[in-house]
Amino acid sequence: MWKGQGFGKTILFGEHFVVYGLSGIASGLSNKTIATVEKSDKFEFIDNRPETPGYKEKKKDEIQRQIESLKKQFSISQPIKIILEGNLKCSSGVGSSAALASSIARALNEFLNLGMNAEQINKAAYIAEEAGSGAGRVSGIDNTCSTFGGFIWFEKNLDGGPNKIERFSVKSPVEIVLASTGITQETKEVVGDVKEKKLANEEEFAKIFDEYRETCRNASKAIKKENWKTVGLLMDKNQELLRQIGVSCKEIEEIVKSAKDAGAFGAKLTGTGRGGYVLMLTPGKGLQEKVANAVEELGYETLKTELGALQ
Repeated sequence: MWKGQGFGKTILFGEHFVVYGLSGIASGLSNKTIATVEKSDKFEFIDNRPETPGYKEKKKDEIQRQIESLKKQFSISQPIKIILEGNLKCSSGVGSSAALASSIARALNEFLNLGMNAEQINKAAYIAEEAGSGAGRVSGIDNTCSTFGGFIWFEKNLDGGPNKIERFSVKSPVEIVLASTGITQETKEVVGDVKEKKLANEEEFAKIFDEYRETCRNASKAIKKENWKTVGLLMDKNQELLRQIGVSCKEIEEIVKSAKDAGAFGAKLTGTGRGGYVLMLTPGKGLQEKVANAVEELGYETLKTELGALQ
């Protein structure tokens, strides 16, 4: 059998702001999907990944498009069995689909003994992500985090050209807690609401954007120095800006307060907002456990993982 892996991902800085061409920072998670390829007498796809209830059923067409894209890219004609496992729970916002694409691409590379490098694996995962989305071009953030791990600096090209993606890393991964609000939001709707608010308050948003630019620049410097106290303070600042543009909610705020009261260095929503996940920076296993317990006592499900893990 032949194996490959792909990391999950989370966004540290940039939710909604990247839509307007501002920079963002994302990271691979230490939780990953493991793909195994075996010879078989018929094509089989077995998905043993843990999941949020209903995720695989909801995403079955997207998953099928990804599989077909990878089979085509790797010119798979012989019958094989693909098995997905790992400790990355399938749910929206943690890069599950990119981890699927990257892990299978790596496993097929091993199976066929192609000798592909990480950049080539990343390109194959990107193409599969595009096919899976069914809507054409994707950002490239998720597959890059999934393939390489570490951190990435991202800027959307508003003119339609290639997006700017630069990778950087730290010496040691840092512990975090992710907590689910249990609320799923439609990204398109929330982005639309922010756009309407911006059009009605251009001067206010210009000030918010300036504050965010400085926040993101300083965050990049602090991450590279592994100055997690400063990173946490900047996460808190980012969360305040996200409140101002109207994408927080009472569940997010409850989790943020609980995490900060328990000692988290920083806490903010990650992803679309008005639900979804909250990211809490908790360097050290002890603090990670303390913060996770505090949030779980409120009834929220948590994931203890790390930022910055590398292949």
